[in-house]
Amino acid sequence: MFSEVVKLDGMVERGEELYDFHESIVNAVRPAFKEGVRSIVLAAPARTDYAENFLDHIRKHHAWLVREGPNAATFGELIGSAGRPHEVHELVRTKAFREMIGETRSRDAENISAVLEKSLGSESDTVVSYSLEQIEDLVYGRQEHDNPRPEHVVLTDKYLAGTKNRGRVLRLLQISKNNGIKTTIVNAETRAGIRLNQLGGLVCFAKRNRKKRS
Repeated sequence: MFSEVVKLDGMVERGEELYDFHESIVNAVRPAFKEGVRSIVLAAPARTDYAENFLDHIRKHHAWLVREGPNAATFGELIGSAGRPHEVHELVRTKAFREMIGETRSRDAENISAVLEKSLGSESDTVVSYSLEQIEDLVYGRQEHDNPRPEHVVLTDKYLAGTKNRGRVLRLLQISKNNGIKTTIVNAETRAGIRLNQLGGLVCFAKRNRKKRS
């Protein structure tokens, strides 16, 4: 798994069982999912079905990763070798890689937009908070036990660049990550970014706590 700065984060060895190999890949990227990474590029040599087989495994055994919702990830497929660091360095410099990253992020933003609109419905189990103060209360635990549980903090790059509370926002993002709350920064020019800017540029999705019936 590699980030945009091509940092080696882990290696997974292929065993005899394909199922176990695919599960090892999923487990290797789980920490990135928890940090809010949602755009995944699968690179495989030409005339192979490695990426297709892995995506089939995801659909069958980890549908939560591709089902619409705040936990969904966006997968893109690219022809190329990425088994060694120098191959990855070369791959990320290609036009095809840059275009694929842009496409997966665009689809990721579309998913966030869909989740946002659905969450704004009165029947949704997800509560959307818009103000920095409200979101800080949720993330820092300054709320009653029966209040919504924060799951995902989303903001636009425009909001982060222009806010007078940049220090507070950066601290909020770091504490969110430390607490296992996903964080995502989206391009302000995407449809999701435009919608977020209409709401102030910063939102938090929190799961409503349903009271148990007596």
